[in-house]
Formats: sequence, structure tokens, C-alpha cells
Amino acid sequence: MISLNLIEEYSFGRIKIGGRVYTRDVIIFPDKVYPNWWRKEGHSLCVEDLEIVLKRKPRVLVIGTGYYGVMRIPSDVVNYLERQGINVIVKDTRRAVEVYNELVGKGEDVAAALHLTC
Repeated sequence: MISLNLIEEYSFGRIKIGGRVYTRDVIIFPDKVYPNWWRKEGHSLCVEDLEIVLKRKPRVLVIGTGYYGVMRIPSDVVNYLERQGINVIVKDTRRAVEVYNELVGKGEDVAAALHLTC
């Protein structure tokens, strides 16, 4: 049986997934965590930042824009992902954590790209 990566805790700059604490941005799938997610332009998301997601093509991608929602998600990035068949949900990271856990619990094919600070 595959162990599902549920997010156990989130606070500014810190997230706990599957018993392990991360202090840098992450991309997660129900079966794998990609730590130290780095974006080309820091607080603005680019398609290139989501290479792992595009390879795996989940049905849903939840994007966490930070504790205060500072990270920008340009509409062209969302449009590109949707043209690839990936439904995009953008929320501040506090809410994104809840949405991701809810979708994993329902057995959805989901990933999350989460900015942990700002």
C-alpha cells in the first residue's frame, strides 16, 4: 500500500509532511515530496518552475501563494497548465494545504506547489 503524503502542519516558513519537517518551498504528490523547490523569478511563478508537475501531469495542481499570498501566478501560466489538462487551484498556502489534504483524502490525482513564506 502506498503511503499518502498528507500535510500534518503548516506555519509561516515551515511545513510537516509525512512526519518530516521542511523549511523551504516544496512540490508534493500523494506519493512523493520534492523539497527545496526554487523558482526562476522568486515571487512570480513561471511554467519552467513546474517541470516536475508537467512530467507527472496530475489532474489537479494546488498552488500555495505563501502565508500572506504574495507569490504572483500569471494568468498565462494558469492557462498553459489548463491546456495541458491540469486543473489549477490557487490559494494562499494556509488554504492550499487544506484543499490539497481534502483532495488527497478523496483519492484525487493531485499535486501541490507550495510557497512557505510571504
